[in-house]
Amino acid sequence: MRIEINVNMLYNLSADPMVLLTLEAARAAGQVVVQDRLSVEFATLNRIAGEGGVGQRVWACVTTEQLQLTYTATVDVAEDDRPLESYAPTALHDLPGEVITYLRPSRFCQSDQFLAFAQQKFQSLEGGQKVAAIRDWVAQELRYVPGTSHAETTVVDTFIAREGVCRDFAHMVCALARAAQIPARYASVYGPGVNPPDFHAVAQVWLEGAWHMVDATGMSRSGELVLIAVGRDAHDIAFMETQSPAYLVNQQVQVSRVTD
Repeated sequence: MRIEINVNMLYNLSADPMVLLTLEAARAAGQVVVQDRLSVEFATLNRIAGEGGVGQRVWACVTTEQLQLTYTATVDVAEDDRPLESYAPTALHDLPGEVITYLRPSRFCQSDQFLAFAQQKFQSLEGGQKVAAIRDWVAQELRYVPGTSHAETTVVDTFIAREGVCRDFAHMVCALARAAQIPARYASVYGPGVNPPDFHAVAQVWLEGAWHMVDATGMSRSGELVLIAVGRDAHDIAFMETQSPAYLVNQQVQVSRVTD
């Protein structure tokens, strides 16, 4: 599946000229970046490795009081028609060292608070069947309601409120999967089915030696999601970070499927 991405952002900056951006499509397994271009007006750029070695972050040193950027990309994503339920479980002692951290609680995904719940709800299932059941439970129990959560909303808050946005759906899948002893990480992505169009968040779970996308919002399929970055939760991979307040003027994210 070929995906085209167009991003335009304009923010007023209050003081610090340094902005950390995480919005470029990653050079990662399962996707090929055919072409991409990031342009930041009146800024010098310095790229560094992304969290967990996935993708890149970009330091932008802006010389004006505004951050103005455009990002365009064409990405080919490998189709994945294999049902999630078909993936076998992996024993804990067979997990590679780099995925162990994604079994642990994090700032927004307090998975240790859901051990008893995960055991009660999903104990009879294994591997991909367990993940599919977690995805379906989140999809059924949570309502997608824009504006109902904020930057400090944790998965415990979401579990109580039973509503949120993609960030909260992804946190819920990650927390329940970790509580069920399946490594799960938070992923920022571009998806053509996202409504309203914006940066999107999904979970990734470790099954049969690889990471697999899980979108409990149902907005996009794994074979059309473009990976940007990964982390323990949303705190690790914000699309823009500043040390002083930045004020939104305009932001547009357009993601579309390319048809022959």
